Amino acid sequence: MGLLARAPAMALAELWAGFGAEPGFSWLRPPETGAVMVRGRMGGTGAAFNLGEMTVTRCVLKLDEGGAVGHACVQGRDRDKARRAALIDALMQTGRAEDCRSKVLGPLAARMEEAGRARAARAAATKVEFFTMVRGED
Repeated sequence: MGLLARAPAMALAELWAGFGAEPGFSWLRPPETGAVMVRGRMGGTGAAFNLGEMTVTRCVLKLDEGGAVGHACVQGRDRDKARRAALIDALMQTGRAEDCRSKVLGPLAARMEEAGRARAARAAATKVEFFTMVRGED
């Protein structure tokens, strides 16, 4: 679920389109947009404080075939991304789990890892190394 929540919407849509026909489903909770409070900690260990609010879209659906229930909660207002994430969550509980993993989740994780490496390389290119020289006046 974390992978689907962090995934770029366009990449998820592209991989989902190549997955095949969308399964039939019914909404248990249609996509709805709201806000959640994001909490933080100083240094990761200090007392928790309210950092601010973040917009999220969540939904719950049930597959017509097999009755698996899929949940999704994604950042932003993208209802289609939330629907796709919930469908993938539901499909991962069925016999199509391995197909879903190989055609959507695996390539999505690889793309996101490559994007992270590229971002780290761009940041490393701006790194400034400071050094001092011993002055011999000791």
